[in-house]
Amino acid sequence: MNVNLSAIPGFLAGHARVLDRRRYDLMTGAGDAASVLAALDAYRNPDGGYGWGLEPDLRTPESQPGTALHAFEVFGEAAPQMTPPTMPHAAALCDWLESVTLPDGGLPFSLPLAVSEASAPWWRSGDPSVSSLQITSVTAAAAHQVAAHDPAVAAHPWLERATRHCLDAIQRLEGMPHAYVLLFCVRFLDAVHDSRPEAAELLKRLAGHIPADGRVPVEGGTEEEALRPLDFAPLPGSPARRLFEPEVIAADLVRLAGEQQDDGGWVVDYARISPAGALEWRGAVTVGAVRTLRANGMV
Repeated sequence: MNVNLSAIPGFLAGHARVLDRRRYDLMTGAGDAASVLAALDAYRNPDGGYGWGLEPDLRTPESQPGTALHAFEVFGEAAPQMTPPTMPHAAALCDWLESVTLPDGGLPFSLPLAVSEASAPWWRSGDPSVSSLQITSVTAAAAHQVAAHDPAVAAHPWLERATRHCLDAIQRLEGMPHAYVLLFCVRFLDAVHDSRPEAAELLKRLAGHIPADGRVPVEGGTEEEALRPLDFAPLPGSPARRLFEPEVIAADLVRLAGEQQDDGGWVVDYARISPAGALEWRGAVTVGAVRTLRANGMV
């Protein structure tokens, strides 16, 4: 299955945020890390956190735990291109996360929204007094990717607290967790696999909830919404990749490549919440699809 790379810049010009266009340029060697970080700064607040729709379905301007993931993803993409790979705003984000972390070490799913319009109902209904394993695990996983390059993030006390919280909470899980909780816990354990001795056993336990074909339907999502093997294990050689047979990954790579649309971009199978968010998600997932295909030698 061939991917039409020549159509992607034009698609991004019409559908994507400046941030995702800059990320694509960095990935393909046409851009630089400083430009990506400058685009990310548009979403940054004076408190060190991020808002303003950096999470496309969370449109409120104030800093939110659910946007920190996306900021860390960008830091993780920029860091290998920087000398030295230390980014003050990444450490400042850890400071902000520490300020909203609950006593048990977890992050709330969301804080009260100053502007609730155009945000998804799950963000509007989050309980700020209860820790969310879903948000804490995926945020910590992305932070660990940055910590591999940035010593200030690696040494930050927030990351240690969040890591400990996630390991303990995963240990306490009983039965099948929600699909996104399962996904983000797998990503977290993959990220800490080599530094936390208990991670391997916990990852093996969670693997029991993933069918052999790797497709996990999302309860409460759209009719077509499901998680796939490459959502759990996008990178070859990672611990999570060992959860799947090679032929399962090969088939999913063919699927992902084949889902490129005639306009050059990819689509999402989850609910569209706002016109802006629908456009922005397409740009973001297109960058993500090409990143995964490149990492696996498909483009």
